[in-house]
Amino acid sequence: MERDGVARDGLERARKALSLDRLAGLSVHLFTASGAGVALFALVAAVERDFPLCFAWLGLALFIDGIDGTLARFARVGETAPSIDGATLDLVVDFLTYVVTPVVAFWRSDLAPSWVSLSLGFVVVVASALYFADRRMKTADHWFRGFPAIWNALVFYLFVFKPPWPLSAALMLVAAAAMFAPIVFVHPLRVKTQRHLTILATACWFALAAVAIGEELAPALWVRSGLALIGVYFLALPLARRAPPGDS
Repeated sequence: MERDGVARDGLERARKALSLDRLAGLSVHLFTASGAGVALFALVAAVERDFPLCFAWLGLALFIDGIDGTLARFARVGETAPSIDGATLDLVVDFLTYVVTPVVAFWRSDLAPSWVSLSLGFVVVVASALYFADRRMKTADHWFRGFPAIWNALVFYLFVFKPPWPLSAALMLVAAAAMFAPIVFVHPLRVKTQRHLTILATACWFALAAVAIGEELAPALWVRSGLALIGVYFLALPLARRAPPGDS
């Protein structure tokens, strides 16, 4: 009888642990999905032409996307909440925050004539849909293949620097083509090459971006200079990559 009681206690503890693990896994999925709600707020702000608020929401979405992968691995969501495909969920949210919302913000702005921005938006969303569905999106060592469709960052730079619209259009077309080019782009948290420096640069970028948003996307020269230097760092970092055998 005593052994039966011990066995029952052990089973009960196992069931409770399993329930807690499942709750943790589902909570991470819910955290990831909250990015879609944040995207809605950002989209509404873009439509209403409140662009600082739009990019503030997009910054929050970027933060969520930056840490949800770490949380997912810690919670072992593939085992604890396998009924939800975390990778698909992440792509759905990312398409809203990285592509659709910044494209709408660009269209609603005065950065280019409406017909130009809408035409560019068509190119961007179509190309990005193909890119997001590409099974070769990431390399074995966690770099992105091609420009990783971070239109939220590119459009943010266009708002801050306000280049002539033909230059903005050219940059967006080049970036769209670069999604399918034989180049790589760093994942700021997972790539090992210069990881600590990259994380520091990412933190500085967030801080400078917050200042720029607080200054109505018309920041002082030192903020724009800092954003430009960090952008150059990220663009140049692939030069330091040592590709694993058979990869490029």
